[in-house]
Amino acid sequence: MSDVSVIYEDEYLIAVDKPAGLLVHPSWLDRHESDTLSHRLKSYFQQQGASHKVHTVHRLDRPTSGIMLVAKSEAVARDLAEQFRNGSIKKRYWAICRGFCEPEFSVDYALVEQLDKIADKYAQQDKPAQPAVTYFKRLAIAELAHPVSRYSKSRFSWLECQPETGRKHQIRRHLKHVRHPILVDSRYGCRHHNKLAQQQLGIASLALRAVSIDFFHPVLNKNMMLEVPANPLWLSALREFGWF
Repeated sequence: MSDVSVIYEDEYLIAVDKPAGLLVHPSWLDRHESDTLSHRLKSYFQQQGASHKVHTVHRLDRPTSGIMLVAKSEAVARDLAEQFRNGSIKKRYWAICRGFCEPEFSVDYALVEQLDKIADKYAQQDKPAQPAVTYFKRLAIAELAHPVSRYSKSRFSWLECQPETGRKHQIRRHLKHVRHPILVDSRYGCRHHNKLAQQQLGIASLALRAVSIDFFHPVLNKNMMLEVPANPLWLSALREFGWF
């Protein structure tokens, strides 16, 4: 069978656990990459003898792992996309970041859309900053004996993150804004902590995982909450910090 980790499936939609490093769609950013989540799902449906098309209704950054919801028809995709637009779908993430965070905090910081030179070549270049709000809850903290930068020890927080808006790289940019960047974030992170996480803590990829999604099923007419457990990479990281 195709390499797809299915969390939930019915005849109208499917939820899968996207691994870190996997593109959702073919991208101008990597023209030669043929292994994408969309391609894997097409193969999965074909192996089941089904003719469903892949209708993605939201995104996960390539380095982010976790739950993704995919519709099997245009009608279901339109309904779910509207739920995302009006903010009725709630997503929850885990992140491991630098430093000791407050037990609970929020970041209300507008973000200017970051355009790619190739993929967004024809997009409007001067869009104003868009409202962006994320709520954070600290799940655990750890202080390790590993020196980092000018500090003799290193401190980390495990966070639950709930974005109220859906801006590109929102959680990553918001945590950078409050000086608690996510570990192994090559774009927004701290190079010293990234190096420590990769070389001494065994964290090879971005420490951000989508762990749950709440939505209204447009055909079954009921509220649904789907969760994905920690994968082996996350279990290893949590053990490294003494959190599991």
